This record gives sequence, structure tokens and C-alpha cells, in this order.
Amino acid sequence: MGKKRIVLDLNTLVLVIIFAGVFAMALRAPVDTDMFWHLRAGQWEVENGAILRTDVFSYTRSGEDWINVYWLSQVILYGLYRLLGDVGLGLFTALLAAAGMAFVYRMGSGNAVFRGFPLVIAASAAAIFWSPRPQMFSFLFSAVMLYLLWLYFKRGVDRLWWIPVIMVLWVNLHGGFAIGFILLALTAIGLFARCFFADVVPMLGTGQFDRHALVHGLKPVLRLAIIGLVSVIALSVNPYGPQMILLPFKTVGIGVLQDFINEWSSPDFHRLATWPFIWLMLGTLAAAAFSPKKLDWVDAVLVTGTAYAALLAGRNIATFAIVAAPVLMEHLTDWLSELGVRLNLQQKPGRAMLALNWVLVLVVLALVVIKGAAALNPETLDTLRHQYLPVDAVEYLNENQLPEPLFNSYNWGGYLIWQARGYKVYVDGRTDLYDDEILTEYLAIYFAHPGWETGLEAAGIHTVLVEVTSPLARVLAVSDGWDEVYTDEQAGIYVRDGG
Repeated sequence: MGKKRIVLDLNTLVLVIIFAGVFAMALRAPVDTDMFWHLRAGQWEVENGAILRTDVFSYTRSGEDWINVYWLSQVILYGLYRLLGDVGLGLFTALLAAAGMAFVYRMGSGNAVFRGFPLVIAASAAAIFWSPRPQMFSFLFSAVMLYLLWLYFKRGVDRLWWIPVIMVLWVNLHGGFAIGFILLALTAIGLFARCFFADVVPMLGTGQFDRHALVHGLKPVLRLAIIGLVSVIALSVNPYGPQMILLPFKTVGIGVLQDFINEWSSPDFHRLATWPFIWLMLGTLAAAAFSPKKLDWVDAVLVTGTAYAALLAGRNIATFAIVAAPVLMEHLTDWLSELGVRLNLQQKPGRAMLALNWVLVLVVLALVVIKGAAALNPETLDTLRHQYLPVDAVEYLNENQLPEPLFNSYNWGGYLIWQARGYKVYVDGRTDLYDDEILTEYLAIYFAHPGWETGLEAAGIHTVLVEVTSPLARVLAVSDGWDEVYTDEQAGIYVRDGG
């Protein structure tokens, strides 16, 4: 048999353009401050040949046990950075984002145009979550998990045994494995609702009850429950054992997260970056309303459940995007088909059209390379890091060996761990390590609440590095006993007299 040739018809061309766009969208400059403490931890693990289990970066939790759920991700991130530098970090984000959206595309229906439009909106919504951090593995595994569930409840194809296998890997990469169980639970609820309203309610209406039909209808729910139980057991395959199962509950229970950390708070719909989430949510509702096909119970539960989670915390928008996009694709395709809108994109192109298609592919790929080169250009990176990070202030800190302990902005803790290695931080993005106790103390000092001086004295703070616009910087600038030794448009450094 001869080899099957790939024909670059319009459908394939559109598909290439769509995923080139998604890849380019995710190929961005690595400036996320939490990325840096992951890199530093990965470096420590590679150099020491061991998992970092205790805190070595802060003085507020120094030497205490740390459940480092990200250890494998950190090794991978640092390995890519050591091999390819910032380019490796950019490719890490782009490849995992595109791979996740590829599974979303497979769950859709219709041609590349009907699938591509919702996919681009979903990618734009999820992009708020994309950065070179371990959470990218959760994005990919969420898409894979949903795809396995979709095969089961939409296509009747049982590949659910892959889920516990995925959980073993997921639990060693990122704490977002809880998303997998949420998707499992929502799917089970949807299947139960489908059985109840499609079988039980009609039987009750006729006064007849078929127990065998009910048992048969509930078999998929039982199957998911068994898979979920096995997956919970699979979570124990990690360096910390069964205690990892409760880690997500501990993290969500930290009150400071919802109140003061942006990604854990409700989305700010005045920000342009959140608008695609609105479009995706409203578009999915509209398509389901106008589509001739009735909205499946499982789809309804998954969409509403993840939408609720996304409205509570912006970091959940990416999960909603993964769930909503296939539903929008399906109902948009059915609606347009009913209206008579049909596109024949798979017609074999003539020689001239084929040549044009290949030219367009080369142009698109060239644009992706140009975009990546611009985003990862050293000068661009330097400009962005000076814009978002205290680059010059940290340089001053390192050159002058200021007295410790150091009180620092939470937003810059990760960067300090990576770049100011002679100092231990007060706090950084490892919220599960610091818990409400330290984070509450930090906020009281940072916002200069009554008693902030006592808080600094109790912690023995001699040097402070915070945003110049922060309440603490403003009071330190006029307080007796503190000297402003460095300031720029972004950061200020203050040293206690006699420190």
C-alpha cells in the first residue's frame, strides 16, 4: 500500500493557521515572578540530586517542611532553561498551550472554521492562565482528562483507565490535579441527571418503574466513581504519600488567597484580558439556545460548574475555556447547518490553489517565528523585566550587602529568590508554605495597618524592599528611624537606622 498523502486543502490550511495563532499567542516573554522561585528550586534539585522538601529560601519558614508538589515540573523547567535559556521557557508555555487546545479541537464538531472560531476565543480566554510555570501541566492534563471523559459520555469509548495513570504523573507536577477530580465529579453528576430526567422521571409519570433500566442507566456513574476512587489511591504515588490528597483543600482554605491575590479573586471584567471569557460564556449560552440539538445534561453541568468556579477565581477561567469550547463548537455547527450555512473546505485544490496554500503556510510560520523572536529578544525581555520587576533595586541590594532580615513585596519574592541569593525573603508565591499566619502578618505590615512598626520589630526587619507606591513605602519615607537608601519609579529600599 502506498503512503497516504496529506493534501493541503482549505480545511487543513485553516487548521494550520489556527494552531499557529494559538502557538504564537502563548509564545510570550517569561516575566512571571513565580516562575523564578520554581527555577531556583529546580536548580537546587538538579545540583543536589534530591527533592527540595524543606524551605531554604525564606527566613519566616526557614528549615520547615515544605510539600513541594511541583518538584518534577521544576526540574523540567530548569532543564529547559539551562539548555535553551529564555527561549526554552517560552517554548514550554507555547507547546503545552497548543497541545491542550489540540485536545479541545478534537472534541469539537464541524469543519476547521466552525471549530476554529470558538477555539480562538477559548484560547484567548485561557491565555490569562498561560505562563512558564507548572500550572501549564495542569492545563494540558485538564484537556486530556476532559477528552477521555468526552470519549466516554459522547462516543461510548471507554479509555477511562488512563485517568489513574495521568493522576500519578499529575500529582508530581502540580497541585492542580484537583481539577481532574472536579471534572470527574461534574461528569458523574451530569450522567446521573441525564439518567434521572430521561428515564426515571418519564417512568414516574406513567406510574411504572423499571428498576433494571435505572440500574443500567446508572452504570456509567458507578464506573466513574470507581475510576475516581482508584485515582485517589493513585495520588499516593509521590514522595509525600497520601497526605498529598488533602493539599488542594489546604490551599483553598487559605483566606488571604481569595482576598488579596489576583488570580484567586473574581475576574475584573474591566480588564481587556477577561473579555474573551465573557464572549465565550455568552456565546456558548447563545449557541445552545439557538441550536436545534438539545443541550446534553453532562455538557450543561460541566459548563455551569466550571463557569461558577471561574466567576469565583480568575485562575479557573482556563478550565472553563477547555470545557465550553467543544460545546460551543457542537451547537454552533448545528445551528449554522440548520440555517443552511455549509462550507466545503475539503475539496481537493488545483495546482495553483495548492501552491498558494503552501505559500500562506510558509508566511504564517514565518510570522510565528518573527513573533517569537520579538517576544524573546534579550532587549525586549530586559525592557519588560525592568517594567514589571525590581531589576535595578535588586542590583543595588546585591552590590551593597544591606543588613538582614529583609522584608519584601509578595509580588517580588520569587524574583528575589532567583536574583538576590544572598538574602532570604520574608514571603513569596508559595502560599501553601506560609499559610494564613505569615500572609496575614505580611499584609498588616505591607498596608501599614496600625501596629505595622511592631510587626517589623518583632520580625527583626532591618531592610525593606517594596513598591514605592505601597502604603508601607510611604510611611517609611517619612518615619524616624528609617533611611531611604534607594528609590526609582518602581521600587524603594529602606534601612533601619543603625541596621
